[in-house]
Amino acid sequence: MAENEEKLTETRHERRKRVFSGVQPSGSLHLGNYLGAIKQFVDLQNDNDCIYCIVDEHAITVPQDPKELRKHILDLAALYMAVGVDPEKSIIFVQSEVPGHAQLGWVLACSSYTGELFRMTQFKAKSGGKESVGTGLLVYPVLMAADILLYDTDIVPVGSDQKQHIELCRDIAIRVNNTIKKTFVVPDGRFMKEGARIMALDDPTQKMSKSNKNIHSSIALLDDANKIKKSIMKSVTDSEGIVRFDPDEKPGVSNLMNIYSVLSGESLDSIEEMYAGKGYGDFKKDLVGVVQKALAPIQERYNEIRYSEELLTTLHDGAEKANSIAERTMKRVYDTFGLGVPAKIVR
Repeated sequence: MAENEEKLTETRHERRKRVFSGVQPSGSLHLGNYLGAIKQFVDLQNDNDCIYCIVDEHAITVPQDPKELRKHILDLAALYMAVGVDPEKSIIFVQSEVPGHAQLGWVLACSSYTGELFRMTQFKAKSGGKESVGTGLLVYPVLMAADILLYDTDIVPVGSDQKQHIELCRDIAIRVNNTIKKTFVVPDGRFMKEGARIMALDDPTQKMSKSNKNIHSSIALLDDANKIKKSIMKSVTDSEGIVRFDPDEKPGVSNLMNIYSVLSGESLDSIEEMYAGKGYGDFKKDLVGVVQKALAPIQERYNEIRYSEELLTTLHDGAEKANSIAERTMKRVYDTFGLGVPAKIVR
């Protein structure tokens, strides 16, 4: 077994499972972000070594106002902590504070193929019909792979819409391991079975999105009680009038049931029983209460943290810890690819 492989295997067996995930600082998080991915962050941190990143380098694949971007970075960091990500248990940091992300991104770009990047579903959706798009839009899945592989990640908790990107990350890691030298831990995605794909309230065939112009299409984690009520009461259902889970025939009602289930802990079957013989009005009114109750403590904690020194200290400490891990990985990567000045003369 090669020295690199021995060290990598040894390191992986010595530690707990390592978790990595990141979210773009592109505005307030909504229920889809929270239930599809971030709720898992809290659940995983007790039994794993967790690293959670604000991926600001991903955000600049589209034009950004620098002042707004910096504000959104702090907003997101405060929300991480408000939903229960604990800096004593997890590393929270900003991607651009760790040079290894960009460094490894370039190395991995040289080990990936344009064909597999052009096949990415999200690239097709975002570039469709345009004569030319930014290069960053095409290669950002490679940077995402670098984010993950930089920390010898075992588990990546993400929304189900990211499955294709996780597969690309695995493919690149396996390619390098098999063709050059055993260098990377090959990660696994962790996807929620229920509620993982929260859809738009005004169009349950589309994913809930911050970019939708209809403000009642989504519910942000920082929305006030009145906005939450209006958005849910305006949400699309159907003409049947029966609270029943059937994503194909009843996508609107099923979407609302998913939200209810994940936030309340009630099973989908239990929700059907609770509302047997009742109409959508009763169901929606109760869902308003469930959402308001779930978001109230998050909003309270967010307001405590957002403008505090605690927030900046957490991010500075997190970057230091993340850099310590990333530098070790990059040393191994540079050795694999023959980069940098060697420790001794090579003939």
